[in-house]
Amino acid sequence: MTTRRQFGTAAAGLGATALVASPAARAQQTMKWKMQSLWQGGSINQKVFEDFCRNVKALTNGRLEIEPLAVGTIVQYTETLDAMTNGILDSHQSGGPYFAGKEPALGLIGDLNGGFENPYQMQMWFQYGGGLELAREAYRKFNIHYVGPVWWGVESVPARRPLRTLADFKGVKMRVPEGLGADIWRRAGVGVVTLPGSEVYTSLERGVIEATDWGTLGMNEDLGYHKIAQFPLYPGFHSMPASEVAVAMPKWNALSDELKSIVEVAVRDFSRDMVQRIALEDYKVVANAKAKGVTLINWDAGERRKFREIARGAWADWGKKSPLAQKTVDSQVAFLKRIGLLD
Repeated sequence: MTTRRQFGTAAAGLGATALVASPAARAQQTMKWKMQSLWQGGSINQKVFEDFCRNVKALTNGRLEIEPLAVGTIVQYTETLDAMTNGILDSHQSGGPYFAGKEPALGLIGDLNGGFENPYQMQMWFQYGGGLELAREAYRKFNIHYVGPVWWGVESVPARRPLRTLADFKGVKMRVPEGLGADIWRRAGVGVVTLPGSEVYTSLERGVIEATDWGTLGMNEDLGYHKIAQFPLYPGFHSMPASEVAVAMPKWNALSDELKSIVEVAVRDFSRDMVQRIALEDYKVVANAKAKGVTLINWDAGERRKFREIARGAWADWGKKSPLAQKTVDSQVAFLKRIGLLD
């Protein structure tokens, strides 16, 4: 992974290049993109996304303007890929798992449930383990360019009682979205319950479910989950989604090489910004947990490894869904072994 000092130097260099662009370059017609996110307006995630769009405008000296649209502004969050293909959107800040039905590899690229333990490990896979090339190959099928991944952190599991080991999860009724994650939790003995987000709080409150797979610690605190599920798993381990910035291929190809480089570096900065600002929200919850009667449950390395081995079986089955999915599983497993997370 590029070090922060290297990253900062690259960003500064690109910024300087943009700001001293020649009068002829500045006179070029401004390009404008509509980019829809998966975030609610006013959320910390959407604010970070809006900052990214402002940064791109500044770094390109106004030659590229991105209009940041909140989730659902033009199409539903599950429709942004088609919207780019059909010219309704120019770009999106969304996540591959939403489109795994079109290409199963997108589910693995976007969230190898139970695999990596922090975003920086997965960033290394993208940069130095072939992940970026696989992501771009997957999106090229839809005439879309995958610019780069954007994390928001490792997700937590709020629970109504302490779940300190993998064995403790057996028989637990837990809300989990369908897909790779649900497959893994079922293999772990969890009674998976599929619920829309609007029903999670009341289901926890009434005891219909005992735990939920949702967002990061800070996101779950904002939703009030810790008032009724006071034993969240933290730091999390089961899910670390990588959303992305992706652009319709005609729009991407219309950029000069210089602007493409600026956007790529801006996306890397966006990812760092998102991870760190969401982590700060998590730290606020940690600092106030005891006073609020919240007990943080941290699994040891042995329990995490048990979960990863169960997940590995699900990854193998998911890899059979398409040739690209198999390439993605093989690449990620090889990299997990390389960094010591798998034998």
